[in-house]
Amino acid sequence: MITPSERTRGISYAIREVVVYAKQLEAKGIHVLKMNIGDPIAYDFDTPKHMKDALYRAALEGHNGYAPSEGYQELREEIAKRERRRNGMDYRTDDICITTGVTESLQMFLSATLNEGDELLVPGPTYPPYNLITAFNGAKSIPYATLEEEGWQPDIDDIRKKITEKTKAVVIINPNNPTGALYSAKVVKEIVDIAAEHHIVVVSDEIYDDIVFDGKHHATASLAKDVPMITFNGFSKVYLVPGWRVGYALFNNPNGELDRLQDAFMRIARARLCANSVCQLAMVDALRGDQSHIPQMVEKLRKRRDYAYKRINEIEGLSTARPQGAFYIFPRIERSIWKDDKEFVLDVLNEAHVLLVHGSGFCSTFGRNHFRAVILPPIELMEKAFNKLDAFMKKRLSQ
Repeated sequence: MITPSERTRGISYAIREVVVYAKQLEAKGIHVLKMNIGDPIAYDFDTPKHMKDALYRAALEGHNGYAPSEGYQELREEIAKRERRRNGMDYRTDDICITTGVTESLQMFLSATLNEGDELLVPGPTYPPYNLITAFNGAKSIPYATLEEEGWQPDIDDIRKKITEKTKAVVIINPNNPTGALYSAKVVKEIVDIAAEHHIVVVSDEIYDDIVFDGKHHATASLAKDVPMITFNGFSKVYLVPGWRVGYALFNNPNGELDRLQDAFMRIARARLCANSVCQLAMVDALRGDQSHIPQMVEKLRKRRDYAYKRINEIEGLSTARPQGAFYIFPRIERSIWKDDKEFVLDVLNEAHVLLVHGSGFCSTFGRNHFRAVILPPIELMEKAFNKLDAFMKKRLSQ
């Protein structure tokens, strides 16, 4: 018997893990209302036509071979222009690397950074791969508290308490997955100042940067240009191409403190060959072309956010903070008769046929007794889902 490696023990991805249970119901002919995955294309959003045309054109023109490991120069130049225009940042193209989605960016960064026993500070709750990939590298993710009563803003005091001599980096996910929080500029600057004080790297995940309903998103690097940090971003969410898998990493390296780390990152980039060639070239057109789909998408999502926020707070036994960005909502299970939040989610699936994601899958400490839902579906679909969830809660809490 060939056995798997020890480092694969405990690896699970909550967002897709629950799909396995949903498929079992669907195999029996049961229709499941899916509120679990952050894929706009699964609902009534579509990729802008000029981007589809650009993808087709890139293939027809013969750009079907390998791309440079760091990504096409033309795309990196357009990303640098976006950073100057949007965030007032001046990146060299050599400080930009195109990756297969943001998940590959963080995978490459963590592999380049972490040794066994190192620690990574992550928001609690957090996007699961930060925990999974950290553990895969023999290191430990340490969740810092985010305050639900303050719209899931990071707890600065808790961050200070959790920095140790083993801490290699602190992660900021803003807007946040899974809570939908938009961190204030003041809070972000405080986190960066703490990191600079302790000489640890700042990692800023900004994949949802243009999906904001209230307030304004401030790029972390723009608030502290003299602090070494790496920013992850990409096209999946804002440009509605999650399946195209194009992300990028930006190195803000003002004093050369990241030189060795950046070199290690790029050696990994070369070892894994390259990101998708034709999709990269389509992203050039995405950045240069019509941007009108972005405000239209945000306005549609704002209405759905407002509806989801109102409906969930009307359901007995549930409550939720108001998301300010991204396309998630993270309700609390106020009255629980379940062993844990995963049992709750599976109970909802099996009885109400609504698919959610258990909060402990995002953080066993700060995510427990919660669940994540997306606000991507049309209001008519969400209405059906929340009606079923409401009836389920009334039934269960009356037993």
